[in-house]
Amino acid sequence: MQELVLGSTSPFRRELLEKLGLPFSAAAPDVDETRREDESPRALVLRLAEAKARAVAAAHPEALIIGSDQVACVDEQILGKPGNREKAIAQLESMSGKTVCFHTGLCLYNAATGKTQVVCDDFRVHFRQLGHEQIVRYVDKEEPFGCAGSFKSEGLGIALFRKLEGDDPNSLAGLPLIQLVSMLDREGIALP
Repeated sequence: MQELVLGSTSPFRRELLEKLGLPFSAAAPDVDETRREDESPRALVLRLAEAKARAVAAAHPEALIIGSDQVACVDEQILGKPGNREKAIAQLESMSGKTVCFHTGLCLYNAATGKTQVVCDDFRVHFRQLGHEQIVRYVDKEEPFGCAGSFKSEGLGIALFRKLEGDDPNSLAGLPLIQLVSMLDREGIALP
């Protein structure tokens, strides 16, 4: 089987990819993630997913490389990773009672042939009305400072939601496995 490389250092993406039971390695892509002027959130994640996969190709010229990028948007505004407690609390307060759309770009790049497959998978999270103390307790318990949207859906973050809407729950954690399985199949890697 052709070498499989995850172009990401995200522990969440690694854990998701492990579900497929395929051997893979991970490599850190060196990519400028600055949003371009007038670039839509979907265009941004598609561009960055591909850029991350291509950035890893120099060190893995014969590999199938997976690149992924995700942004969360509320009221047409991109939410970044909060980075600290205060920003996480503010983000969650701004999302209370609202719907947040997560756009996840996915690229499978065959470095040997140059073939590129790129898709965007959208997932919507409908938040419950949340009180300030509830948000503070959540942030202090899970410390979601490195997560877009300031929550961990695989943990207690699920208690913040009223409804989840999308084709692949793995998209919410940053790697749309249903799409990836189809892409791998087109490259000759069939999973059961």
